[in-house]
Amino acid sequence: MAHTRQDRRWTRRKEARPAELISAALDLFVERGFAATRLEDVAARAGVSKGTLYLYFPSKEDLFKAVVRGGIVPAIERAEKQFEDHRGSAGALIRELVKGWWASIGNTRLGGIPKLMIAESGNFPELAQFYHDEVISRGHRLIAAAVQRGINRGEFQPVDVDYAMRLVIAPLWLLTVWRFSFGLCDSQQLDPVAYLDLHLDLILRGLSTEKRATVTGRQGAREQSWPLQKAVFGVRKATGKK
Repeated sequence: MAHTRQDRRWTRRKEARPAELISAALDLFVERGFAATRLEDVAARAGVSKGTLYLYFPSKEDLFKAVVRGGIVPAIERAEKQFEDHRGSAGALIRELVKGWWASIGNTRLGGIPKLMIAESGNFPELAQFYHDEVISRGHRLIAAAVQRGINRGEFQPVDVDYAMRLVIAPLWLLTVWRFSFGLCDSQQLDPVAYLDLHLDLILRGLSTEKRATVTGRQGAREQSWPLQKAVFGVRKATGKK
């Protein structure tokens, strides 16, 4: 009976190893980058031998792909399911997708992977192509489809969908890169929620077909510019700038 319990413990330990290795690899990839991460360091962080690591992942590239497929790809799949099930407005959908990405990826350890790819894609083109196919292209298609849905329903103006999609996504890249770079030495911490709320307010207001009646002259110009002035004032007030 004691031998049976020992075998069961060994089985559970063996089954847990891939997840432990992936978790250790994620930590080291984010801390050091792809090039500087060594497989023996991953094995040591996970508490196994380098030979054991090779049983599960033949190369560092395979290990990196496992990190992406085990963490980021499932988040994209959930977002795709969310897109299919959404019954509200296109604007509400885009808000949910953007904030969902931040909650599940950008604000977690996984948020260091996009920065890593920006920094090292030129040195590892095959890995960059993998990340583009598995992550970036799917995210692009998802946001583009949400923008197109708004246009088809008359919620959004008929704009260039590809450019609009990139404008929705670009601040997310900046927020993630900032978090794992200059954000570490910025004495004035950036509030990601306030940042994303302001970004989404501005982009969705710009896309919307719901416009107030045009007023001619200086009064009309002042009224049309007021939302942007109010947004800028809110940022200045939050940061203490005048």
